[in-house]
Amino acid sequence: MAKATERKRPARPNDPSLLILTSLASGPKHGYALFQDIEAFAGQPLGPGTLYGAISRLEERGLIEALAPAGRTRPYRLTAAGREALETTLAELRQLVDEGTARLQRRPQPATGAGLA
Repeated sequence: MAKATERKRPARPNDPSLLILTSLASGPKHGYALFQDIEAFAGQPLGPGTLYGAISRLEERGLIEALAPAGRTRPYRLTAAGREALETTLAELRQLVDEGTARLQRRPQPATGAGLA
């Protein structure tokens, strides 16, 4: 199994895995509750295939685990490795945001109507 901190590519704020881990940081949720929470805080609805595919991958990586079924639903929760992976990813994103913000503050404002070079 891959380590929780290993990543093949940089995290994106709209990455389904990141959105799921973020949602589960506030407590266990079943699939539909994840769907609703993610849409509410990120403004991004995840399709069922995307949501459940990401849930399966996160489970395989040991970042989340399924709890005992509650009626017809199966809740999921963060594992310790999932919490660590989320903290690492958020720190990386925070560093990128801080760098971008600092660069914007150092650069003079472009002339009106100028495009990106």
